[in-house]
Amino acid sequence: MNSFPEIKTERLLLTELKADDISDIVKHAANKKIADFTLNLPHPYAEKDAIYWINLAHQGFQNGTNIIFGIKLKDDNQFIGGIDLTVEKTFNRAEIGYWIAEPFWSKGYATEATVAIIAYGFDQLKLNKLTSSYLAKNIASGRVMQKSGMVREGVLKEHILKGGEYHDLILYGITKNQ
Repeated sequence: MNSFPEIKTERLLLTELKADDISDIVKHAANKKIADFTLNLPHPYAEKDAIYWINLAHQGFQNGTNIIFGIKLKDDNQFIGGIDLTVEKTFNRAEIGYWIAEPFWSKGYATEATVAIIAYGFDQLKLNKLTSSYLAKNIASGRVMQKSGMVREGVLKEHILKGGEYHDLILYGITKNQ
């Protein structure tokens, strides 16, 4: 892949993260609720974190290990979150991670982006399996995975230490032949 892909859905654009997105990324990712429900977003979230994320996206794309898309509304190009594939070439699989800004929760955007990223992973990257996981308290994320066609594969008990508490991690997956 030479140029970063752009994926269009009915309502969304999944596109390359750019410096122009930094203020919107910080505005939305700084919400403590976002950090509470995700594995990797820090709180507090600052401009340096957004710059790090954009750099990670560019480096990951260059070496084919992490393809990170900004999620934008198609009608006004407004940044509303992110979705990525962390590729494990050795095993021909990838893990999907995503977050949506709170004002855009419960509108189906995460599911729409996840369905698109699954198709991209299978059709363009020729992966065999895609996985995703969520903190047990984030039931909405589990619904996204179910609606996207993924199947629950297991629970890792008290697997994540976050905010001084241990949390169960629920695992989902889908294969190209499912």
